[in-house]
Amino acid sequence: MITASPRPHAWRGYALGLGLLPLAAQAEFLADSSAHLDLRNFYQLRDYRQHAAPQAQAGNWSQGFVLRLQSGFSEGPLGVGLDATGLLGVKLDSGRGRSNDGTLPFGPNSKQPVDDYSHLGLTAKLRHSKTLLQVGILMPQLPVVFRDDMRLLPQTFDGALLTSSEFDGLTLSAGQLWKSRTRESAGSDDMYIMGRDKAHASDEFNLAGATYALTPRLSASYYYGQLKDIYQQHYLGLLHSLPLGEGLSLRSDLRFFDSDADGAAISGPVDNRNLNGMFTLRAGAHAFGVGLQKMIGNDAFPVLNGYTPPYVANLMTYQTFTRPQEKSWQLRYDYDFAGLGLPGLNFMTRYVQGRDIERGAGRADDSEWERNSDLSYVIQSGPLKSVALKWRNVTYRSRYGTDLDENRLIVNYTLKLW
Repeated sequence: MITASPRPHAWRGYALGLGLLPLAAQAEFLADSSAHLDLRNFYQLRDYRQHAAPQAQAGNWSQGFVLRLQSGFSEGPLGVGLDATGLLGVKLDSGRGRSNDGTLPFGPNSKQPVDDYSHLGLTAKLRHSKTLLQVGILMPQLPVVFRDDMRLLPQTFDGALLTSSEFDGLTLSAGQLWKSRTRESAGSDDMYIMGRDKAHASDEFNLAGATYALTPRLSASYYYGQLKDIYQQHYLGLLHSLPLGEGLSLRSDLRFFDSDADGAAISGPVDNRNLNGMFTLRAGAHAFGVGLQKMIGNDAFPVLNGYTPPYVANLMTYQTFTRPQEKSWQLRYDYDFAGLGLPGLNFMTRYVQGRDIERGAGRADDSEWERNSDLSYVIQSGPLKSVALKWRNVTYRSRYGTDLDENRLIVNYTLKLW
């Protein structure tokens, strides 16, 4: 078993501080506590279709457990709390020759997936009015750092995050991340640009930003992210919802990133502008979407190691369509079967095509496309109520790279312990 417990000396301090709370405050701390166990059964089988593929198949069957213990806050103007998160991944099957699918970590001296891996993290929290400070294990979902939860266990970070909603319609965020723990690892690492040399890494990712609701249907966002001495990134976003009649609406989601090198630029140059948007027309149980995305500059869109997903419209299961100079478009369709009297059943299919991918001087441009289809169902009643089942089918093709077909079967359930 691989285990990790970040910054243990810090956790001893948190525990000591909580032990000094008055008994009445501790009672409130415990009375508002909750515990949930997230269960995920994950099966994946990938078939490689390109000529001379390094292996014919990759896949695994595994079980994930995420235990979330959340305390209340002590009484008084400054509330104190402590959360705990435990993550465990267990291999059920991963045959030889098809194990390298990016879900399970390999052992330190083996090219085979470990039987299980786990880690435990604590998060100290302070609350004043509508402002919350968290220090410890974090799972941020912000434009400049959006944690990955597409496989067995979610990606986590160690750091500090301050979130405030003191003013109506305005949400402020600021923080610093120190370590990244990928979806396929229990150990924590310094952060670097995915796809580049991990020797050029940093233990300081700074972020700050705000989202403001200009009207009930229009919001604007600005965020800044800086991986010290590697890259910096500015983000602007607009989100608008336009009602067009009974059961009919248009949602517009526009995003722009400007990324360049920071400080000593120890990982080399970074030159990328990323303009993307998604437009979704909802008509009753139907939703029709069009996505547009364009990369400008000499480099791919920079993201953190550990498969940290970019916050872009054309993010798919296998590819992100953020390679140098790439232009891509998406067509998407969703249907909610509640419109036919089958609540809990949903279908989604989407297709993205990318072209004009710069591969370097003297080399022809690349192109690629990907199709994803989901069929999902949440059981509505009976002893299995709230169990969520999903089948995902993936097809990816490229001119000069990987070709693959993939199927995933995912079962999710959250058990409330108290």
